[in-house]
Amino acid sequence: MLAVAIVGNGPVDRHPDFEWYKDKIDIWIGADRGALTLVLKKIPPEYALGDFDSINEAEKRTIQQHSKIFKEYPSEKDETDLEIALIKAFELKPDEIYLFGVTGGRLDHELINIQLLHQIANKDIRGIIADNVNQLELTKAGKHTVFHNEAYPYISFIPFTQKVKGITLEGFYYPLADETITWGSTLCISNKLLSKKGTFSYEEGILLLIKSRDTIPV
Repeated sequence: MLAVAIVGNGPVDRHPDFEWYKDKIDIWIGADRGALTLVLKKIPPEYALGDFDSINEAEKRTIQQHSKIFKEYPSEKDETDLEIALIKAFELKPDEIYLFGVTGGRLDHELINIQLLHQIANKDIRGIIADNVNQLELTKAGKHTVFHNEAYPYISFIPFTQKVKGITLEGFYYPLADETITWGSTLCISNKLLSKKGTFSYEEGILLLIKSRDTIPV
C-alpha cells in the first residue's frame, strides 16, 4: 500500500495536523509554496515542483537544500502547480493520494481542486482532501464502509453528479433506504455514526463523502 501526499499553496491556518498523517504517508510532494510548508514542518519533500512564483529567492534556496528532487517550471504553463504535482503522483502508481493545502483560499482554486478527486478516482486510486475542519473523498457506486474519526465526527454525502440513486445508509443516526438525491438536496447533510463504523451504498452516480467538525473559535 503506497500513499502519496501533495501539499499545495493554500492558507497554512487551514492545514490539518500533519503529525496525524505522518505514519500514513510514504512520499511527500510539495507544490510551489507547499514545499516550503513541508520544510518548515521538518518533513523533507521527496519532490518540490512548481513555478515557485509565490516565494522569494531565500525561501527557494531553503526548499532546494531540503528536497530530494527540485524542479522549477515556467510561470506561463497549461497546468497549475497542483496538477503538475498530481501528474508526478500518478507516475508513482500509489494506492492513495492525499491533498493538503488545497482549500480555504480562492474559491475557483478550491472548487477545481475538489474536482481533481475525479481524476484520481478514474485511475482507481483513493483520493482524499483534508484540512483542519474537513476530510473529503469521492466515491463511486457500490457499497462502502466508513469509520468514525474523532477529528471529523460529522458525515455528509453530497451528489457530485446531478443525481445519485439508491442511497442506503446503515449504522447511522439518520438511516436511509434506497433514496435518490439531486443537486441542492440537504437530505444527507450532517449525519453521525452510531458506533465505530457504518456502511453506505448507492446504485448510480458519484457521491462526495465529507467528514467534518465544527470550527473551534480562536
